[in-house]
Amino acid sequence: MFILNQNNSIANQFLAELRSIHIQKDRLRFRKNLERVGEILAYEVSKELPYSLHTITSPLAQVETPLLKEQPVIIAVLRAAIPFYQGILNFFDHADSGFIGAYRKEGEEQIEISLNYLASPDLTEKTVIMVDPMLATGKSFLKSIEALKGYGKPKQIEIVCAFAAPEGLEHIQENLELPYRFWIGALDEKLNQQSYIVPGLGDAGDLAFGPKI
Repeated sequence: MFILNQNNSIANQFLAELRSIHIQKDRLRFRKNLERVGEILAYEVSKELPYSLHTITSPLAQVETPLLKEQPVIIAVLRAAIPFYQGILNFFDHADSGFIGAYRKEGEEQIEISLNYLASPDLTEKTVIMVDPMLATGKSFLKSIEALKGYGKPKQIEIVCAFAAPEGLEHIQENLELPYRFWIGALDEKLNQQSYIVPGLGDAGDLAFGPKI
């Protein structure tokens, strides 16, 4: 498990601005900070992917350079993931992408998946980067994985989130049968009674795109 804010870096500035009740009101800045955290986590994920040597010809000479053996598939859980996903796509710019809509009805713990928002390439034997800025209960993540079963069995799941609660990590660890790794911007304290991450940042989708009805 990789947790970004366990070490001092400029990423802590971006995470702090995402949390701040004053700064997060600027939607453009909020989206940009999600994108920045996505880029940093994408770089960290890239360190653990398989590489092979390729001969690259410059104007002066040839050089052996390790490049990705294969591109991952990036799956974004809508809607809050859009700017976060963009940051990851900025680094894995040759990757295929898929999209899935997952939402929780207000006042309920049950997570529902809208299959109208499900689109994915073939996932068979692929490394899949699952992108969701907020990992709270983990239920929407597991339901998303279930919904993607018809697209093939991945060989590895890279779970990338900006903020996570221990309860969500535990739920995934107890129920996900595929090989996986966590890549987290900040591991927070807990969930509250409404299953929001504490201290968290609030509703990432509303902060990025406005309130929904």
